[in-house]
Amino acid sequence: MSPPTKKFKRPESVLVVVYTGTGKVLLLRRADDPGFWQSVTGSLRWEETEPRRAAARELEEETGLVSSALQATGRVNRYTILPQWRHRYSPEVNENSEHVFYLALPDVCEIVLNSSEHTEYGWYSFDAAAEKAASWSNREAILKLKENVEAGHDV
Repeated sequence: MSPPTKKFKRPESVLVVVYTGTGKVLLLRRADDPGFWQSVTGSLRWEETEPRRAAARELEEETGLVSSALQATGRVNRYTILPQWRHRYSPEVNENSEHVFYLALPDVCEIVLNSSEHTEYGWYSFDAAAEKAASWSNREAILKLKENVEAGHDV
């Protein structure tokens, strides 16, 4: 995909749901919208060709976590870009494609936030995280993860 111009964001992103073997899900509070809680997210850079690499980059940038254990779900959500973020994209772009990943950790851990992106984090049960997550795609990813974990299936 070639950029219309690098001043606009690429309408392709990643969603990384970080969770623990003890049943907790990591959520981050956005700095630019304090009511917006989310998992790790971010747009692919124009030069990036692999969503997995973008997911690993965003994970490290937003949490300080470095892991090669990201699990691709094979799911790609398409959604209309919210009005408050439309200005970041080329005028003809209305939708974003979001690649979903999971990262399993043994237990909760300290997170190093990027203060320009997030102001707070918390570890929540699957249900509480799904209720707190601001976007439908994030809620859906958390609930699908819960279903798989409770059924003893691979995610």
